[in-house]
Amino acid sequence: MAVVVILLGLGLEFGIDLYTHHGESIPVPNIIHKSFEDAEHILDDAGLEMEVTDTGYIKTLPPGAILEQSPAAGERVKGGHVIYVTINSDHSPMVTIPDVIDNSSLREAMAKLTALGFKLGAPQFIPGEQDWVYGILVKGHHVVAGEKVSIEETLIIQVGNGKRDASDSVDYIDPAMGESDPMEVVSEGGEQQSAPASEQKPAATGSGKDEFEVVSDNGAKAGNAHAGGAKTNGGKTNGE
Repeated sequence: MAVVVILLGLGLEFGIDLYTHHGESIPVPNIIHKSFEDAEHILDDAGLEMEVTDTGYIKTLPPGAILEQSPAAGERVKGGHVIYVTINSDHSPMVTIPDVIDNSSLREAMAKLTALGFKLGAPQFIPGEQDWVYGILVKGHHVVAGEKVSIEETLIIQVGNGKRDASDSVDYIDPAMGESDPMEVVSEGGEQQSAPASEQKPAATGSGKDEFEVVSDNGAKAGNAHAGGAKTNGGKTNGE
């Protein structure tokens, strides 16, 4: 009876070891850049499993291709271990345009955009402050900060060339120029005309003599006399 029990115990231990591959390690196959179907088949033959944890994008690889794996190829794991993979997306990722428009220099904008993975074309120079970013073009259309653009698109930065735009010109009036004659009227045709006679100031008399009123000693008015005329005496003119 004891022999039977011992044999059963040994058989059970051997069966468990055989089922769990106790003490056995399996080298992880290299499945990088393999198609999803091929990678799954390779891992299945090795007694391993596969689980997708993330996606990426490489233009030259087909959708579903394996981009990364963990554990890495060559590491040893037990049978049934899960291999975590990142696969290639079927479309290019969309990346948000950062706040660089009218908010940074050309150098700053280029550094931020390239760090995000964008491809940049030759800058387009426009009238404005030297090296200041005024806009971003994608396929000839303006984009704004916060807008999502495919990482595959080429961005054109519009930057100031340090020159003023002709539309920004300012008319300058020389302060040395006197004010126009208020008596001159400009017609619709641009010709100068004299103001109407009713609006003109009366011309000075040509006699050259000032007129004034003479008052006698008794307060009576003696009438108007011309300056330089006869002197009055008691209200009478000389010679009476």
